[in-house]
Amino acid sequence: MTTTAAHAHQLETVEAPGHMLTKTAAKVLAVTRLATGFIFLWAFLDKTFGLGYSTPSAKAWINGGSPTKGFLANVEAGPLKGFFHSIAGTPFANITFMLGMLAIGLALILGIGLRVTAVAAPLMMAFMWLAEWPLAAGSANPAIDYHVIYALAAILFALTYAGQTWGLGKIWANLSLVQKNRWLI
Repeated sequence: MTTTAAHAHQLETVEAPGHMLTKTAAKVLAVTRLATGFIFLWAFLDKTFGLGYSTPSAKAWINGGSPTKGFLANVEAGPLKGFFHSIAGTPFANITFMLGMLAIGLALILGIGLRVTAVAAPLMMAFMWLAEWPLAAGSANPAIDYHVIYALAAILFALTYAGQTWGLGKIWANLSLVQKNRWLI
């Protein structure tokens, strides 16, 4: 195959409508993956160090603040209200929440472990959705909010191998540990 024919074949397989993601679509997914990852990572950093955006320095996790107490202790409605109140500010809730935010943020930014992230992010978002309980009166949208969108985005990133564009997805997928445990992709 000549260089021109090889290039034309490559364009057909990548740019063909309905066949695969176009290069442009892959780049848009990569930007969306990076932005979503930064949302999770920023929440971790702000709550850890009290950067003054959502968390003042005095309430930073490193200064003895609790990243979950204020949010979970103030849950006002929903079937899990009592459960959320009971775990508010506990070491288990704080560590699980913060490690989840860090791991999801880093995985999305690096483009690795997106299958695990496609389970972890929706699970975390489901609990946060339940804690905010948008079905209660006064919610702008009683069913679909940013928690649902972030959960769906995490699933989309895994299904489209979004970590391979502007991420370490290809390198990660070729590691022997990941080759032996394909669920780690």
